[in-house]
Amino acid sequence: MNDGPGPGVILITGVMAAGKSTVAELLAGRLPRAAHVRGDVFRRMMVSGREELLPEETPEARAQLELRHRLSASVADEYARDGWTAVVQDIVLGQELRRYVTRVRTRPFYVVVLAPAAAVVRSREDQRPKTGYGAGWTVDALDRALREATPRIGLWLDTSEQTPDQTVAAILGGLPAARVR
Repeated sequence: MNDGPGPGVILITGVMAAGKSTVAELLAGRLPRAAHVRGDVFRRMMVSGREELLPEETPEARAQLELRHRLSASVADEYARDGWTAVVQDIVLGQELRRYVTRVRTRPFYVVVLAPAAAVVRSREDQRPKTGYGAGWTVDALDRALREATPRIGLWLDTSEQTPDQTVAAILGGLPAARVR
């Protein structure tokens, strides 16, 4: 399928194990000219001195998260400026979502929030080889941050009963609702 937006930026966000990586890669593959910008790459580039963001965050961990988001927004803008659709995938929750929206200069810009039920996230986390939860984070705590502290920007999808392909179809069909104005 090669339908979809032209040059622009699509942010795919949600909690750990919501399906962001899988969905972003599938979505980018269905667009005519797209790049998958993985936000976590910018975190992993910090080799020494990196501080992980924990529920009781430190100023340094917060600063590193903001740097990571500035970098992914900048890279996405550059791809779009060169005629690509940048599909950014990262955890952008709470008021950080509002800040991220202001960091991306490109329009059109779309925000898609994957919001499966917490029980589904727990099941997905149990089935995947990597572990995202631990070090103070729980599925329930991150789910609360998503549902209670994250502004309702863009297209929110309950993907609990969807396959990744169905989620991508819902995103492509819901782009008008996902568009940030």
